[in-house]
Amino acid sequence: MFNPFYAVKVNKKELYQELLTRGVDEIVVEKDLKKKLSSGKKLRVKHGVDPTTTDLHLGYAVVYEKLRQFQELGHIIVFLIGDFTARFGDPTDQKESRTLRSKDETTKTAKNYIEQLGKILDIGKVEVRYNGEWGDKMSAEDLIHLVSKFTVARMLERDMFKNRIKEGREIGYHEPIYPILQGYDSVMLKSDVTVIGTDQKFNELQARPLQQEAGQPPQDLMMMPLLVGTDGKRKMSQSLGNYIGLTEPANEQYGKIMSIPDELLIPYFTSITRVSLEEIEEIGKELKGGLNPKDVKKKLAREIVTIYHSKNDAIEAEKEFENIFKNKQKPSNIPAAKLKVGEYLIPDLLVELKMASSKSEARRLVEQGGIRIDEQVKKEWKQKVKVKKGTLIQVGKKKFIEIK
Repeated sequence: MFNPFYAVKVNKKELYQELLTRGVDEIVVEKDLKKKLSSGKKLRVKHGVDPTTTDLHLGYAVVYEKLRQFQELGHIIVFLIGDFTARFGDPTDQKESRTLRSKDETTKTAKNYIEQLGKILDIGKVEVRYNGEWGDKMSAEDLIHLVSKFTVARMLERDMFKNRIKEGREIGYHEPIYPILQGYDSVMLKSDVTVIGTDQKFNELQARPLQQEAGQPPQDLMMMPLLVGTDGKRKMSQSLGNYIGLTEPANEQYGKIMSIPDELLIPYFTSITRVSLEEIEEIGKELKGGLNPKDVKKKLAREIVTIYHSKNDAIEAEKEFENIFKNKQKPSNIPAAKLKVGEYLIPDLLVELKMASSKSEARRLVEQGGIRIDEQVKKEWKQKVKVKKGTLIQVGKKKFIEIK
């Protein structure tokens, strides 16, 4: 099978240099990680994710592409699904305490993750683990013993907790425990290095003293930047509606890439494609020299659609995009959906048809003028619309559904 990582460079030293630098924001502790890599040992490379949403997006792919590089160099990827910790949720970046979830809910949500991960990694070589393996067996005494190794002051050092205290917002007793449990995961998995987003630095640092106490070498941290979403302002997130899903149809992925701000081109090429660094550097020079960013976006869109679908799908998606935007035509194949004839609030309609991930996203789309029903722009989300056979619903410039 064609290996794009090895195809770029054949010198192993250069491969490791790219591993340690491409798109990487920070490494803790870099000299220790280099020593581990040079030892020739197969490292246990951990990454954990809480199953809080059914679909993954390109923001996750920033980390998964780095995991792919580790895997192709022969290291062991340990993919941890936080079916235990997801029940009360990571407090990172949360202004309010999360609602507790049931075990059944988190287990059901986790089912889609592995299939989606397989678009990037060789799943047959991935060690998939669930922290319910040890979390569900932990007694109250075990938990007290674990948390006694940390102080309240240490846990409240986090900016988000400081901000909540300053704003008079509550902090649940369970929330400061989350980083400790995340650190304990690394002890149970005996991880040598963890690959994470920059927002997880505090949580993963808690593993190092726990591992040392357990007689393990402390894991090193490789931190990847958070991918900015299609709005060009905030990190990619489903709740913000600025995401590109790994399982979205090729046409939608292509169209969304074409909508990103020009300044995201090089970061996207670096973090979520397999284009060589030399070629990316050349693209950057050409952009500064006056190359039309639209041509670069086309290449980026083709690269991404090829990864998650196929080269032929990328070619067809480009043709479809040109047909809609350049020739001002509707898509050649508009998806059809069955729906009971009647009146619907627009957010309810969009969620029912899966044209929006939530009612809040649907309301934003309406307020932004991004919804057309039978080619009429709808600007009031509280408005009820009549739906009948043949009704054409359009979200943005590229997503269409016809009611049958």
